[in-house]
Amino acid sequence: MKIFTSAQIHELDKYTIENEPISSIDLMERASTMLTNAIVDTWQASTPVVVFAGPGNNGGDALAVARMLTAQHYSVNVYLFNTTGRLSPDCEQNRERLKKVRNLKGFTEITQEFEPPTLTEDTLVIDGLFGSGLNKPLTGGFASVVKYINASKAKVVSIDIPSGMMTEDNTYNVRANIIRADMTLTLGSRKLCMMMADIQPLLGEVRVLDINLNAEGIEKIASNYSIMEEKEAREMMLPRDAFVHKGNMGHALLIAGTYGMAGAGILAARACLRSGIGKLTVHIPKRNYDIMQISVPEAILQLDKEETIFSQPSETSIYEAIGIGPGIGLSETTAIAVIAQIRSNKTPMVIDADALNVLASHRAWMQQLPEGLILTPHPKELDRLVGNASNDDFERLTRAVNLAQQLRAYVILKGHYTAICMPNGHVCFNSTGNAGMATAGSGDVLTGIITGLLARGYSREEASILGVYLHGLAGDLAANDLGEESLTAGDIINYLPKAFIQLKNK
Repeated sequence: MKIFTSAQIHELDKYTIENEPISSIDLMERASTMLTNAIVDTWQASTPVVVFAGPGNNGGDALAVARMLTAQHYSVNVYLFNTTGRLSPDCEQNRERLKKVRNLKGFTEITQEFEPPTLTEDTLVIDGLFGSGLNKPLTGGFASVVKYINASKAKVVSIDIPSGMMTEDNTYNVRANIIRADMTLTLGSRKLCMMMADIQPLLGEVRVLDINLNAEGIEKIASNYSIMEEKEAREMMLPRDAFVHKGNMGHALLIAGTYGMAGAGILAARACLRSGIGKLTVHIPKRNYDIMQISVPEAILQLDKEETIFSQPSETSIYEAIGIGPGIGLSETTAIAVIAQIRSNKTPMVIDADALNVLASHRAWMQQLPEGLILTPHPKELDRLVGNASNDDFERLTRAVNLAQQLRAYVILKGHYTAICMPNGHVCFNSTGNAGMATAGSGDVLTGIITGLLARGYSREEASILGVYLHGLAGDLAANDLGEESLTAGDIINYLPKAFIQLKNK
């Protein structure tokens, strides 16, 4: 599913109005009906409702919702902020419609002074002050209204987006001047800002309401952002021919696990083998031989010349994919071997964990890396790769996108909505996964999955997107049975078969 910018949202609304065809006011009525239904499904008619409406179309939505809630016997007080004397045409029309409603408890149009109503813990506030068209932080009176609402104990439902929030970049926004919603009813699709972890406390529960925007318009309008859905993941799945053998199902190399960190290599190897691969070779220090042989008997073992560390690059021409980094350590000998392994590589490669940290500590070498690498940093690893910490998650995402373009690489920025940043500037957010996956070894499992998919025959883009999706889906299936608190990286591997079955069988 595409994620649109505020300008593209406006363009899509316009396209729908022109091509459905439907009038702007009727499109607003359609959206408001969906909003009202969502509110009615959650709050009973005995709930006192206070609506705060701004002068634009977000305010028009709020006024229409107030009218519809009143028709369903809710007690509704409305405050319309018209401090400039200019309302949008649709907002003005909904004001006139609302004035004709007999059972409305109260309607106040604020042109100058605002006497705020009492908001109790029983009150439901409908936030319709500003929507996705906002282009600058709130100040003055509107900022004061936001602070007043946030200071109350009332439940708050925001229409489309919490007032004061920018649709994309909130790096320099004032968080205190943004509505802190308990629920956000967003129209059409999630907004880009909703993919950022640091914004989540302001959104509350997010529900996406399908208001039937024009399908042709959605297809025509190009977007650099999307979110992966199960249908799309299912369509990516490669068939498995009945007459295949291990020799044509892919052979991967994993370079993982220094002495004392063998577990990282074991997890990556087990995950790789669960991802459809034909053969797997694991390069390990000599002292890890016994534990790897016992833990992953299906793997072929390739021993380093050193007892405890990775010290020598491997010949890679016989492999379809390489994964490097989990648990390999940061010794200078290892760092030199990592750089040599990466720079000479012509095989699809996944770089994770300590291999990323090696690159971060030798950033001068990064401009000499081959194209097409897959990097899988968590936020702190990305900060180290680019050389300094980010102010917020949007800035970090922007840096990940820039890094992917500069290196002609795939940068997988891990998080709740993991962002797969492509060399062409496109970003695909992942929709699976849960908080239980924030556990040691989870990243090693992801490395193994993506490496296995690459060897299996998926493109770099497909392996990155599908690998992240399967990783999260396996985590979700595990959490459903085991709970988030008790989830381990090994559980994600154990539930990978169920994840594959779910995508294959529907």
